[in-house]
Parts: sequence; C-alpha cells; structure tokens
Amino acid sequence: MFAYDFSQNGLSYDILSTEDKTCEVDDCSYNLSTVVIPSTVVNNGTTYTVTSIGNSAFSRCSSLTAVEIPSSVTNIGDYAFYGCSSLTAVEIPSSVTSIGSSAFEDCTGLTSVEIPNSVTSIGDWAFSDCSNLTAIEIPSSVTSIGESAFYGCDRL
Repeated sequence: MFAYDFSQNGLSYDILSTEDKTCEVDDCSYNLSTVVIPSTVVNNGTTYTVTSIGNSAFSRCSSLTAVEIPSSVTNIGDYAFYGCSSLTAVEIPSSVTSIGSSAFEDCTGLTSVEIPNSVTSIGDWAFSDCSNLTAIEIPSSVTSIGESAFYGCDRL
C-alpha cells in the first residue's frame, strides 16, 4: 500500500515542505502513456512547487512512452523510471542537479538521453540495462558517476 499526501490527474504527490510549499511526484497511474509533470499543483487552496521526482515514482510504468519534466524539478530520485520499457526519450531540464541510483535502469526503449550542464551526479546503475541507448553526452559539470551507471548499454 502506497501512502501519499494528495493525487491529481493520475499523479500522486508527497508534500516535502509546508513552509517552502514544495512537493514531489510520488506515484503514477499505471495506464498513463504520456505524462506532463506540472511545475506547480494546488491542494486544498495551497500552491506547491514540484521540485522532485520521488523514489520509484514511475517505476515499472510499462505503458509510459513520454514524460515532460518541468524546470522546477531539481532531483530525479532513485528508481524513478526503473523498468519503464516503453519510454523512448527523456529531456532532462537544466534545473536538475542529480540523477538517482537506478533512475532509468532497465528502460530498454530509451535510445537517447540529453544530460544538461546543471547535473553534477549520476547515481549507481542510473542507466544500466538501457540496451537500446545509442547516444548520451555527459557534460563537464558531472563530478560523480556511480558504479555501473551504464552497465549493459551495449549500443553506446
């Protein structure tokens, strides 16, 4: 059973800070094929800024083919898109500074990823087993690449 603070338009959210009015995407409806994550959401009259994609938020959402991440997001959590085998491309906004462990692991449909200059760390196994990934450019801003981050990416 998953716990979250509120849900809207097929996405569930956890409030990170009531003082800063920030939240993260916590879970999704598994039948979504295209997701546009909003930069802000309103819950009970309060507007929250979406600053993170939480751990396992879209994990194993096999019908997901496309996701639009807003520039308000600074972190992509561990296992965020793990096993999203139908996901073909991801554009990571220049606001993101870290990509968590196994964030895109086993996204076998991914063919390309563009990592912006804002990213400083790529977690362990972040893109492992993305067997169709043919191109990725790692900017000089990245100071840490985790263990086996690109393991099984045989077409790179």
